[in-house]
Amino acid sequence: MEDESEIYDGIRAQFPLSFGKKSKPQTPLEAIHNTTRRSTSDQQSPAANPAADSFPSLSSSSKAWIDSVRPNPNPKPHDSESDEKLVGPPRPPTIEEDDDDGDLIGPPPPPSVVSALAIDHSGSRVLSGSYDYTVRMYDFQGMKRDLASFRQLEPSEGHQVRSLSWSPTAGFFLCVTGSAQAKIYDRDGLTIGEFVKGDMYIRDLKNTKGHISGITCGEWHPNKKETVLTSSEDGSLRIWDVNDFKSQKQVIKPKLARPGRVPVTTCAWGRDGNSIAGGIGDGSIQIWNLKPGWGSRPDIRVENAHSDDITGLRFSSDGRHLFSRSFDGTLKVWDLRQMKQSLKVFEELPNHYAQTNITLSPDEQLILTGTSVERDSPIGGLLCFYGRDKLELVSKVGISPSCSVVQCAWHPKLNQVFATAGNKNQGGTHVLYDPNMSERGALVCVARAPRMKSVDDFEVQPAIHNPHALPMFRDQPSRKRQRQKILKDPVKSHKPELPMTGPGHGGRTGTSSGSLLTQYLLKQGGMLKETWMDEDPREAILKYADAAEKDPKFIAPAYAETQPKTVFADSDKEDEE
Repeated sequence: MEDESEIYDGIRAQFPLSFGKKSKPQTPLEAIHNTTRRSTSDQQSPAANPAADSFPSLSSSSKAWIDSVRPNPNPKPHDSESDEKLVGPPRPPTIEEDDDDGDLIGPPPPPSVVSALAIDHSGSRVLSGSYDYTVRMYDFQGMKRDLASFRQLEPSEGHQVRSLSWSPTAGFFLCVTGSAQAKIYDRDGLTIGEFVKGDMYIRDLKNTKGHISGITCGEWHPNKKETVLTSSEDGSLRIWDVNDFKSQKQVIKPKLARPGRVPVTTCAWGRDGNSIAGGIGDGSIQIWNLKPGWGSRPDIRVENAHSDDITGLRFSSDGRHLFSRSFDGTLKVWDLRQMKQSLKVFEELPNHYAQTNITLSPDEQLILTGTSVERDSPIGGLLCFYGRDKLELVSKVGISPSCSVVQCAWHPKLNQVFATAGNKNQGGTHVLYDPNMSERGALVCVARAPRMKSVDDFEVQPAIHNPHALPMFRDQPSRKRQRQKILKDPVKSHKPELPMTGPGHGGRTGTSSGSLLTQYLLKQGGMLKETWMDEDPREAILKYADAAEKDPKFIAPAYAETQPKTVFADSDKEDEE
């Protein structure tokens, strides 16, 4: 194995660009307690009096009294000659915690391992999913120097993000979490739909409309923009149509040695989309060829391909090789024409995460995979490169001394390598690039340096006071306080009354059924009668004719001598009809 110094120095052409979640340093509680302790004048040195560290703010008499009352944490076995007796139950045993955990109050936070990665075909937008239940979206064109994400999503509350995949047109992406329902989002992070969940009480998985347990992996079809593939812990693979979220197109059940439900840990499409590979929980690899009349019986089945769960599968574009990664710390290369035995086994690749994948270089001459950090190992997370022709190790690149490398990708247009890493405290996405061979992507963020300010940028903006300016050019005073005062006034801020929708009596009184109580009682008692609605308008006017003739007012007295006498015809109901 290469020297550790050579792994972290000189192998990378440029220091990698990293972005993602950063952990904030936490102040230990012991330091906080030391700053809040009270000082005493008669405090002895710790060397002279070891008990002074435990109670530095107490006097000697108080410490003696506490020592006499406190039970001994390490009681000695009772002898026959000893008369001492313990009062009460014994003290609980002390729990030794690791130094890495520290003094945590409350439930531990979710780990920050970045477990999912997806880059669109143009290389402008990057997706990363983490064990902290969030998906972060990055855009190189609009990214500032702080390398922050422009949008953050939480697809399913309390479920880890396990897989992300872009559609062939890069207009949508598939998000797979630990729940039984995968989601489809558009390019801007808006939810398009969520696949239906199956009935967990139906034993036959083919009769359910969706997964009934957590989904382990998902991948979009390489050519069809409406087809996706998912694998689940319920022991099935399902092909979905994004135009119909209520039912799947095909249910695939792997072949098992004995009846039961074995989880499907990972899945992958062939490069042409005509084949499907699945990693089964019993360590086998099964491949199905999509052809007319195909069913759940696999065309290729390799028993005991790995001794532990399979975390990643990848087809070569020429359809000759299949690469598999497993928890057993190995990377195997398979020939699809002869699957009885693997071509090559790369060992000593520790893997502790179920999303550790395999990727290929743009020319498919290099095989890439990440390694996890072991507890007692001085080597951190590595990105290993293997040659496909000679099937040997080419190089190892150190990504982080304390974080494990989970997902990796080599973008063909950008010519840049992406690697996600993390542990229980911190996580992020690292980008490895070459200033001469790489294009755009991370180079856009690095080249976008802040412009130096010059003397020409200085501009004076004096305040001009002109007391004789026209009113239209004067600065209007702020009306904020006046508006706040009006809002507090109950009269000025009163909501205007609605217009009358029916006949009323005495203004607005009686416009609705919910009128005053006094008016309601008067109506019910007959004291308030509204008879004008049933009265003839002509008769209502003529009842004032005698009074107007005896006491004329306004215009009538002026024409009293010349005005002829008015004769009103009698009402004839038959003529009116």
